[in-house]
Amino acid sequence: MTDPKSIRLNLSAGILSVSVALVLVLAKLWALSATGALSIAASLADSAMDLMISLAGLAAIAYAARPPDEDHAFGHSSAEDLAALGQSIFILVMSGVIGWAAVARLLADDPEPLMAEGPGIAVMVFSILLTGALILWQRRVAARTGSRVVAADSLHYLGDLLPNIGAILALWASAALGLSQIDSAVALGAAAMLAVGALRIGKGAWDALMDRAADAEMIEGIERIAGDFPGVHGFHDLKTRTAGSRVFVNLHIELDGSQTLDEAHAIGAALRRAILHEYPQADVIIHKDPVGVTPHPDDPTARR
Repeated sequence: MTDPKSIRLNLSAGILSVSVALVLVLAKLWALSATGALSIAASLADSAMDLMISLAGLAAIAYAARPPDEDHAFGHSSAEDLAALGQSIFILVMSGVIGWAAVARLLADDPEPLMAEGPGIAVMVFSILLTGALILWQRRVAARTGSRVVAADSLHYLGDLLPNIGAILALWASAALGLSQIDSAVALGAAAMLAVGALRIGKGAWDALMDRAADAEMIEGIERIAGDFPGVHGFHDLKTRTAGSRVFVNLHIELDGSQTLDEAHAIGAALRRAILHEYPQADVIIHKDPVGVTPHPDDPTARR
């Protein structure tokens, strides 16, 4: 993303995401100390994960605005994957601790009662309102800039509303009905959601560190663009790999060998722009071959 206005909008969404997550972590820390509710502990862990993911997303946006340097010709985006892998391990441990505490409280003969349910509910309502405002801004930015990082972060925060609602229900059940055990059940469910989310993030980070190809939908989209592009008679050796928020694409296209170098370059450059328009997170390299060229037998990468 090279447009300065788009960069500023994406950075504003990233900074707001980090700020909201930090405020929610602090508010839920206070609510946990006041109520002792495990459902709030689970929501706190979720917000802590949000904070780390938002920081990684902000780093991704900032890195996207930086050109590669001499030591990192392909950029620095793999640092996002290392950070995400560490985050997923941390969240897995945290979800295990919360789940263990929830089971212990469910099995206890005399479970510890919850306290200050009213203030706890107020904090969770505040959390929902603040998260909703963030989601609205992120979706507006993503629609204007096409940033996949901002769009993904918005979708993640949308899914986080459920644990907050669960915590409110648990606190209300404790205050109105005296059913404090519901808090442990909600916390157990939230811990399971955290573990699933951490495993998903960890798998994505591991796949990227192992140079896994882009998702099938993106590969099919690139094939569709190249296959229908004017002046391109065919393509082969489409290779992709992911690194953080970037997707590196290598593609060989087959052109009319009788045309000038300028004409061939214009077709390749236009195809690259078309791919980047559809997938702005991509880094595209296109190699041009004449139609019907026979690979040299000594070429170890020649197609068979």
